[in-house]
Amino acid sequence: MLDVAKMDATLPTPPATEDIPLGALLAACDAEPAAPLVFSYEGRTIRPGYHVTEVKAGQFAALDCGGNPESWSEIFVQLWDVTDGDRTHMKAGKFAAIIRKVSEHVGLDLGARLTFEVSDGVAPMQLHAAARPRPADGSLTVALAPRAASCKPRDRWLEEQKAGACCNAGQPCCG
Repeated sequence: MLDVAKMDATLPTPPATEDIPLGALLAACDAEPAAPLVFSYEGRTIRPGYHVTEVKAGQFAALDCGGNPESWSEIFVQLWDVTDGDRTHMKAGKFAAIIRKVSEHVGLDLGARLTFEVSDGVAPMQLHAAARPRPADGSLTVALAPRAASCKPRDRWLEEQKAGACCNAGQPCCG
């Protein structure tokens, strides 16, 4: 069994991302259907001709490195980052319509973890988590951040330590 208390707490923790569920993205698209939906990743904006090439739903069951069972639902949206003639960025309403059409056939869980697979068709696909969409300059922008590997028992232990530090400092418990 993994002894997380002996793990080096100074090791880096995964980058913080909001990691919104599918339903939050659809709600934002519904609120701004005519706005161009613009994704950003790796310090740049996705090209205006991007395509949603695939939407997948998965149910996962796993055992983490501490021997703890894990299970979750996840939706994967594949984005092909290309220039396609004089196209503009896809409207948020069109993106939502694509996702809903998939849901009619596949049955998507709106509370599922949302992962974007992004590639330009040359470089390997990379997995990204999505931040909450934000209106900016007439567009609806979604920042994507790479998904980092982590040790779930260690992450839980660090959160418990953080919560305990708040409580021990006489502050309301933050955990």
